[in-house]
Amino acid sequence: MYFHDKRLQYPVRVESPDPVYARMLQQAIGGIEGEIRVCFQYFFQAWGNRAPNTKYRDMLLNTATEEIGHIEMLATAVAMNLENAPTKVQEAGAADALVGAVMGGENPRHIAEGMLHKTLLSTGMAAFPGNSDGLPFDMSHIYASGNIAADMYCNVAAEATGRTLAVRLHTATNDPGMRDMWSFLIARDTMHQQQWLAVIEELGGLKEQLPIPNSFPQSEEHQKFNYAFFATARDGTPPPAGRWTSGPSLDGKGEFSVVQNEPMGQEPVLGPARPDSGAQSEQIG
Repeated sequence: MYFHDKRLQYPVRVESPDPVYARMLQQAIGGIEGEIRVCFQYFFQAWGNRAPNTKYRDMLLNTATEEIGHIEMLATAVAMNLENAPTKVQEAGAADALVGAVMGGENPRHIAEGMLHKTLLSTGMAAFPGNSDGLPFDMSHIYASGNIAADMYCNVAAEATGRTLAVRLHTATNDPGMRDMWSFLIARDTMHQQQWLAVIEELGGLKEQLPIPNSFPQSEEHQKFNYAFFATARDGTPPPAGRWTSGPSLDGKGEFSVVQNEPMGQEPVLGPARPDSGAQSEQIG
């Protein structure tokens, strides 16, 4: 069960509305790096969490609910950046072919890559659950594996890419209100990265959690290849030395090595086609 407070989680102010920036903000809502993605990723990880200690489920639910507030903030920012947009767009139409096409009544299909026609025609100058190209978020980037360590690493990656996008959007505007909003959201990305890493540390860190899942006995792995870096240069040139080419593995359970990648399997030879397969007569044995 969830409760709603009509006040925003953090103030959203826009001093100079900018429809172009509103389109950019859509990526932070419905892009693969956006807030809808992490919100539902954390919810589904929590709803399926089976850890004996329910504090991880509780933490995920708290953070997922926080992310709803971030979506609300960004949706508000989109709407505020579209304030008075039709008038401003008409004035700029002569210099902007894309905007001119929309305001001049041309076929919106011709500018499907833009967001402005979407907000004008479909959402009443408001945000929508899609990215900056107008594509709806389809949930294909939600990762909830049922393995808490795997999920935590997915969450670190999600927050890292989200923070990268947030920094770029902070840089892309000079509006003081927008920059203040981003200073808050970027700070929350910092905390979320830290909390997911803290779970990994609390679970035992790299040595205890890797490889994932750690419940599979490594004695059943092919021991020659479980810590070998495959070099694939055709002439056999060894790869540049790195932390991953020699020395102890990060989990402390093996030694890194370099193996020249060579074919170890056979050339596939398949049997003849079946008579009822629709193949040519020459293929059927």
